[in-house]
Amino acid sequence: MKKPTRPRFAKLAAFFLVLYSSAAFAQQTADSIKILPADSVATTRPDTMIRPRKALIDTVRYRFIGDGNFTRGNVNRSLMVLRAELIFSGPLINIASNPRFTYGKQSGILAERDSYVDLFVDIFKKSRTYVFGLGVLENSNLRRIDLREMAGAGVGYRLLKTKTNDLSLTNAILYESTNFIERNTVTTIRNSFRVKGKHSLIQDKIRFNHITFIQPALNDISNLRWNTIMSVELPLNKWVTLRTSFENSFESVVEATRKRNDSRITFGVSVGNK
Repeated sequence: MKKPTRPRFAKLAAFFLVLYSSAAFAQQTADSIKILPADSVATTRPDTMIRPRKALIDTVRYRFIGDGNFTRGNVNRSLMVLRAELIFSGPLINIASNPRFTYGKQSGILAERDSYVDLFVDIFKKSRTYVFGLGVLENSNLRRIDLREMAGAGVGYRLLKTKTNDLSLTNAILYESTNFIERNTVTTIRNSFRVKGKHSLIQDKIRFNHITFIQPALNDISNLRWNTIMSVELPLNKWVTLRTSFENSFESVVEATRKRNDSRITFGVSVGNK
C-alpha cells in the first residue's frame, strides 16, 4: 500500500522550523553577553566568571527564489518554480537544505506538480575533506512518481576555495525507493557523484552557480539518473538578485507514457542574505 506523502513533507518542514528557532535563540544568547570592563575582570574570582557555551549553530544563511516561464498564444504554458536555500552552520557541523516546488500547466492541463525536500548534514565542512549524511523526499506528477525516498552517507572534498571561486566534489552511497503511480516500486542502491560550484565574476557583478548529480545504480547498470542545474545571477544589491537558470534531468527507468529526458529554462529573482 502506498504511503501518503504529505505527512513526511510536513514532518521535515517542522524540523526546519525547530532548527531555525534554535539557531535564532543561540544567536540572541550570544548577543546578550556583555564584555566586562578590565577592572571588573580583575576583581572577579575565576570560579565566579560566566563562560559562554559554544553554540552548535551560530550562523543562519537563507535565500528564497522564484523562477517562472509563461507563454500565451497558440500554445498556453505556465511554469512556476519556488526554491529555497537554507544553511545552518556552526564550528563543527553544517546543515543545509534546498527544497523546491514546481507547478506547470500546458494548454490548461496540469503537467507538473512536483515537490522535493532534501537535508544534508556535513561534519567538519570547513576542512578540505569532510563527511556527510543526507536524506531526500520527492514526488513528481511529471514523472508519475508518488513518492521517492533516498538516504545515505559519503565523503566530500573541497577542490577550490577562494573569495571568488568555490568548487567541491562529493561521493555517496544511497539507498533509494521509488513508488511509481502505475508501475511497481523500484528499490536500488546508487552511487551518487556530485560536482558543485559557485563562481563570482567582474567584482561580483555576475555569479555563475552549477550543481550536477550523476547517479548510476550499483545493482543494475541500465538504471541511471543525472540532474544538472546551472544559473547566471546579476546582483542588484546585498539582498536582491536577478537570475536565469537551465535545468536538465534524465532517468532511464520511467513509466511507459513518460519521456526519459526533461529540460527547462526559467527566469526569476532571489531574496536573502546568502
